[in-house]
Amino acid sequence: MAPLLTAQKAYAAKLDAKGKGKRKADDIDVDDNDVQQPKQKRNKQRVLLLSSRGITHRMRHLMNDLETLLPHVKKDSKLDSKSQLHLLPEIADLNNCNNTLYFEARRHEDLYMWATKTPNGPSIKLHVQNVHTMDELKMSGNCLKGSRGILSFDKAFDETEWGKLTKEVFTHIFGVPPLARKAKPFIDHVLTFSILDNKIWFRNFQIMEKDPLQPNGPPQTSLVEIGPRFVLTPIRIFEGAFGGATVYSNPEYVTPASMRSVVRHARGDKYRQRKEAQEETSKRKVLRKRDEDALAVSKVFA
Repeated sequence: MAPLLTAQKAYAAKLDAKGKGKRKADDIDVDDNDVQQPKQKRNKQRVLLLSSRGITHRMRHLMNDLETLLPHVKKDSKLDSKSQLHLLPEIADLNNCNNTLYFEARRHEDLYMWATKTPNGPSIKLHVQNVHTMDELKMSGNCLKGSRGILSFDKAFDETEWGKLTKEVFTHIFGVPPLARKAKPFIDHVLTFSILDNKIWFRNFQIMEKDPLQPNGPPQTSLVEIGPRFVLTPIRIFEGAFGGATVYSNPEYVTPASMRSVVRHARGDKYRQRKEAQEETSKRKVLRKRDEDALAVSKVFA
């Protein structure tokens, strides 16, 4: 029995040496620095970018510029049917995205943008006008591809309820998370959103630390526009994703089709007035011929 007791004692000593033996909680000294702090909430924002069929080259270049500016964007193929918007939340879920930028083209000339939080909403439908891409502007500014940008919102966003909601949605979509997969750890441009005439004006500026005319001079911060630039007219805000109850409707919005109809009617009025003037002129000529007497020069020397 002596060898067996010796083996058991040796095994118990080995467990104590490795720290596998049971220890009381009171005997454990806990350092305050070793206590795990609660993890900070990580900003996980990914944006699905896609369009409908029938977009023009200008619309496609605008989408490419936005994809370059936002490194947390996931681009997908075009949506075949404009009437199947209920499929977009499922597509965003498959791509692990919680935001969606959907560009809807109609009649190959009108462009609409849906800014949506998926899958529960809200969603904002906007009319895109005055589009100028980076290639068209050809400005001297430049920024690093994949760099993060500072979002600058006008004070007018906080004056209305729809402005506050739009600001929050745009912050989630255009704000690049610091731990995005393709994002660079640099901030060298500013994305500005301004409200003027109930329209949202988008501009992109590069942050310049030195004056290009005096490279060896003192540091001087300035802004140089890069592009793209466009104007957004809010149409309607829905409670859900691509549908649901209407939260806000713009009473001043006029569809581009109705504006073109007014222009066509104005051209038709000009044509009608010209034809009426020609008829009056022809009637006056007939009346002059009837008033001629027998001693008229045209009859005497006929």
